[in-house]
Amino acid sequence: MRGMHIPTDHLLLSRIVDDLAEHGWSQQNVFLPSALTVELAQECRKRARAGELAPAAVGRGPAQEIREGIRGDRIQWIEPGESSACDAYLGVMDALREALNRGLFIGLEDFECHFAQYPPGSVYLRHLDRFRDDDRRMVSAVLYLNDAWQADDGGELRMYLEADRAHDVQPVGGCLVVFLSGQVPHEVLPARRDRLSLTGWFRRRGNEPF
Repeated sequence: MRGMHIPTDHLLLSRIVDDLAEHGWSQQNVFLPSALTVELAQECRKRARAGELAPAAVGRGPAQEIREGIRGDRIQWIEPGESSACDAYLGVMDALREALNRGLFIGLEDFECHFAQYPPGSVYLRHLDRFRDDDRRMVSAVLYLNDAWQADDGGELRMYLEADRAHDVQPVGGCLVVFLSGQVPHEVLPARRDRLSLTGWFRRRGNEPF
């Protein structure tokens, strides 16, 4: 996919749209070329070594606070123009945004995402991605960046689906999980080694005044 224009009717994107329409979530075990996944992982580790990843907060606005017992990852938001690998990923996700709009008619306007590093033993307790007072986040997307991840490394994403049925996703490099932000509760289970991802949200225009 890297360096190419991705058509909105690409088979992989269409599969994600169909999954969301039918189930509210989608798991693609091989989403990006391995070389791009490796470059994104290297970028995340480089930023971590430079001390650029900061403890993530829970809550929103003035109520934000660092509570590592609830959420233990360290993050940094990415912006266009910072690295070629990040720009390639943002380009792919913009194509997915257009495909979601065309297939689901949900009016997504932008995509925001950050690198996330979970140190060994850290978690993110069960939650929804959409804030109670901000309805802009519509679709969540998590790309995993972990090389040679093994089942006993832990760190699964646990999603709670219909009838509160749990579905676990191993954070294997190149795997993408997409789900409806306001409808799929989920949590991050503790891992035995650093767990890396790119976590983001497709957003629509909000109801708050300008």
